[in-house]
Amino acid sequence: MDTGTAPKPARPKRFLSGVQPSGKLHLGNYFGAIKQHIELQHEGDCFYFIADYHALTTVEDAARRRASELNQKKPDRAATLRENTRDVALDYLALGLDPEKTVFYRQSDVPEVCELAWILSTVTNMGLLERAVSYKEKVEKGIDASVGLFTYPVLMAADILIVRSHVVPVGKDQVQHLEMTRDIAVKFNEAAGKPVFPLPTPRLDKESKVPGTDGQKMSKSYGNTIEIFAEGKPLEKKILKEIVTSSTPLGQPLDPDTCNVFALYSLFASDQEKADLAADYRSGKIGYGTSKKLLLEKITAYFEAARQKRKELAANPDYVEEVLRRGAQRARAEVQQTMSLVREAVGMKPQTVG
Repeated sequence: MDTGTAPKPARPKRFLSGVQPSGKLHLGNYFGAIKQHIELQHEGDCFYFIADYHALTTVEDAARRRASELNQKKPDRAATLRENTRDVALDYLALGLDPEKTVFYRQSDVPEVCELAWILSTVTNMGLLERAVSYKEKVEKGIDASVGLFTYPVLMAADILIVRSHVVPVGKDQVQHLEMTRDIAVKFNEAAGKPVFPLPTPRLDKESKVPGTDGQKMSKSYGNTIEIFAEGKPLEKKILKEIVTSSTPLGQPLDPDTCNVFALYSLFASDQEKADLAADYRSGKIGYGTSKKLLLEKITAYFEAARQKRKELAANPDYVEEVLRRGAQRARAEVQQTMSLVREAVGMKPQTVG
């Protein structure tokens, strides 16, 4: 029987993801995360933030790399963080992030996240944090074992829970942190006696094997990256000089399945283009020098429009800053509602917003 009452429309999914401003973004970042983030703008409400609070745990390493590149004697942590944060904003906007569709903000412009992180830390067991694989790996790599690095998962949980997100796009290396977020949310909800936080679920980023110039996984820590917006001589050097290949003589068959150049080319090429190049490899009709030039052409063409847009954005820093400012305003409108629920749950008065 028709009651005359229309069903309520389903609430759109809310996605959240953050990116650390730890250096120039590279092809591994693009195919592993950024490309998917841009596509998700059409599937639901997206909250994307530049994780500058998180970056404070590793900014010393980034500052040293920057000082080395600029031949500076002393690393400048503050200048490095500012520049890297600006670069991330430029990259995302140039690659297609729409600030009208997506809430895009700088983490430090939403101070409520630190308040929530402290409150969540009061219900988080030490044992949970001690099991964090990421913390152990970073310490093994020589990063200082600071309290901030140790409690990183709590701040990450605050980032996710404060906007009450349903889905968090992550790589496999971040799944444990999301599981920890769910554990923390359950613990808080139990203490509060009601479901203050929804339990977010992971959405694994599309698995894209992106080898670095040395064949290992592309990573800033390995020094084997190809920057998204590299061009001209620096890009040519990366592709033509630095990508490691076998010593197979020209004219001999090559194996596309074990070739770093072919793996990178495959990220940009159509199925037919990949099949054609693989056939040329196996027949010995092509050498690494030619295949590297094909890769260089693909990368240059693929990012050409975004590269031009980035240059235009870089020439208008006030616009970029305004995008982040408006994004922070929209984010704070959401998180302040969450913090009202949290404060009520723990027995505090709602915050007075001026």
